[in-house]
Amino acid sequence: MQHLLAQNFGQITAPSALQGYGTDPGSAIGKLIQTIIWLLIIGAGLFALFNFILAGYSFLSASDDSKKVAGAWSMIWQSALGLAVAAGAFVLAAIFGQLIFGDPTFILNPKIPTL
Repeated sequence: MQHLLAQNFGQITAPSALQGYGTDPGSAIGKLIQTIIWLLIIGAGLFALFNFILAGYSFLSASDDSKKVAGAWSMIWQSALGLAVAAGAFVLAAIFGQLIFGDPTFILNPKIPTL
């Protein structure tokens, strides 16, 4: 089918900015999904770091007010829990990738088959 299309319509070359993604559309979509996943994980890490800094500042400025100290500890605990969930997502992705696809990196580095 692809040969027939290429014969009738010619070959379309990818723009130079996309040459690093290869010519297979499935690998390009897979790399896009991979990039989105990594950006979400990096965003979660930066958000947790920002929350840790804010919680530390709140904790230091709370002095003897027990409500402010409890609020700061709550922020620290929630940030640590969110960071653990983000890190646990990697472990779960590897486990499910191994069980379902036989490759622990399949979900984090998807290769989508195309025609």
